[in-house]
Amino acid sequence: MASGKEKNGIEEIYEKYYKDVYRFVLALSKNPHIAEDITQETFVKAIKAVDRFKGDCDIKVWLCQIAKNTYFTYAGKQNREQVDVDAVNNRSESQAALMGAAEYDFISESVDKEQAIKIHRILHDLPEPYKEVFTLRVFGELRFGQIADIFGKTESWARVTYHRARMMIMDKM
Repeated sequence: MASGKEKNGIEEIYEKYYKDVYRFVLALSKNPHIAEDITQETFVKAIKAVDRFKGDCDIKVWLCQIAKNTYFTYAGKQNREQVDVDAVNNRSESQAALMGAAEYDFISESVDKEQAIKIHRILHDLPEPYKEVFTLRVFGELRFGQIADIFGKTESWARVTYHRARMMIMDKM
């Protein structure tokens, strides 16, 4: 059980960063209900993992990283469930007629997936802050100003860091 002092620290962090994390998740999800749920889950996960916070980055960045991972897990689950529903709903005779086109789509989709996996592997090996800035910009679809706010830096810094990350990825491709 947390002592009063620890509880106050957790409450302070929650009160101080809740809006930032919520806005970050809202930018990712574009849905206030999902943003609320993911933000709540983020703070629950943060409380459980607080002993793993090393302090080598701003706590807001750490919380946004947890939020991002939580959101991507949620979104991936939603996509898998939607694909399952679509697969059941879309079975028809016309689907058999489109088999040739489907084979072509499958091949191009496989190439896209292979390319995406390669990019993710390269991205995984990028040093910070390049990895995080690139992820926030591309996958989080955040503006450079929002990224700058998360890191407590200037918009120019966010633009340059993103550009350098892109160049690193392109060089490794």
